[in-house]
Amino acid sequence: MSAPYVQKLLTGKVKTVGNPHASNRLDRQWESGIFKNTVDDKLWLSQKGLTGDEVADKKNHGGPEKALFAYSATHYDVWKEELDVNAIEIGAMGENIAVHFMDEHTVCIGDTYQFGDAIIQVSQPRQPCWKPARRFKVIDFALRIQQSGRTGWYFRVLKEGLVQGETELTLLDRPYPQWTIAKCNEVMHVKTDDLTLANELYACKFLAESWKQTLAKRLAGEKSSIEKRVFGPNKD
Repeated sequence: MSAPYVQKLLTGKVKTVGNPHASNRLDRQWESGIFKNTVDDKLWLSQKGLTGDEVADKKNHGGPEKALFAYSATHYDVWKEELDVNAIEIGAMGENIAVHFMDEHTVCIGDTYQFGDAIIQVSQPRQPCWKPARRFKVIDFALRIQQSGRTGWYFRVLKEGLVQGETELTLLDRPYPQWTIAKCNEVMHVKTDDLTLANELYACKFLAESWKQTLAKRLAGEKSSIEKRVFGPNKD
């Protein structure tokens, strides 16, 4: 089996796009750091993320548990076919690293990798929001991402250092092989009534705190809606 590989390193600044007076909500003005460009040089990866990278919504994006967003490059061929949108290609999800030979079924919470001079650790799956839908004018795109399981995942940074694209990742540790990203997505989004699974995932030491908080609310009997996250201002 081929070693996990970072094909591209990507960063982007926050941009404001769209027309504030558009009648169609998907055409209205919005602000995001989802627009990423390939960087060929080495960049410093800190606990906050890559030098030169920005996020617009600092409440829900960025921070130590979401320092680096990874997405499997092979998913784009599937999205192009399913959405019939040729413009959807590497970087379209706002990822910082486009990867090969790793996906939601082979990556686990707590997986620790050597990436250049840095050491990174998988913290959580990505929970898609409404912004990819706005970008590609597909109103239920976030829901499709979630239901497909092709969500991508985040890393925290255990050791800061210089990184670059076209680099192999070396797996250093896998403490929770049972908790693949796919399995976590299943617990969070599919088997929502299975409190035993929710409790087991909650106990995973290296799961991001935001996921633990959501699971704790579920275990306490609180119900939550995904409507605001997946549709946001795109829908009435």
